[in-house]
Amino acid sequence: MGDERRGAWRKRLAQGLVQVYIGDGKGKTTAALGLCFRAAGHGFKSYIIQFMKGQIVYGELESAKKLAPLITIVQKGRPDFVNKKDPDPVDVGMAQEAFAHAREVVMGGEYDVVVLDEINVAMDFGLVAEKDVLDLIRGKPPHVELVLTGRYAPEGVVAAADLVTEMKLVKHYYEHGVGSRDGIER
Repeated sequence: MGDERRGAWRKRLAQGLVQVYIGDGKGKTTAALGLCFRAAGHGFKSYIIQFMKGQIVYGELESAKKLAPLITIVQKGRPDFVNKKDPDPVDVGMAQEAFAHAREVVMGGEYDVVVLDEINVAMDFGLVAEKDVLDLIRGKPPHVELVLTGRYAPEGVVAAADLVTEMKLVKHYYEHGVGSRDGIER
């Protein structure tokens, strides 16, 4: 039997919920990636869209290639920081394109876990409207687990979620001059 038929008969999540990872501590994206890694072990397919991240070689991009087609990652952003007070129209356009793509992926129902990495920051910066994200949460197929990451989640998103985990900064080695390390932060 071909891949198309096997895909049509694979098991699905019985109940997809909404998870939100917030806070000023390290680990929001890492937690979401870990969830996708766990889901892959059970044959579930995950799709990760990284908002406001692009053209930076993060280790997860290479790992996802090795786990394809169970894990797919797409970056939508430039390598530059976005100016919160005056976002470049390019950044706004890329975020809008990323959200339109996210809507297609979620509503298409092919993926069991969909991660919108840094979507909370994109909303805080005014690149994506909270109303649009709430509409996506309310309209998602019942078997899709939707994960939203990033600092500054709006209260409406927190209220709509089934699980909210806050990563709290207690101590960080950045404070002692240790920079981003391959395999750990990127």
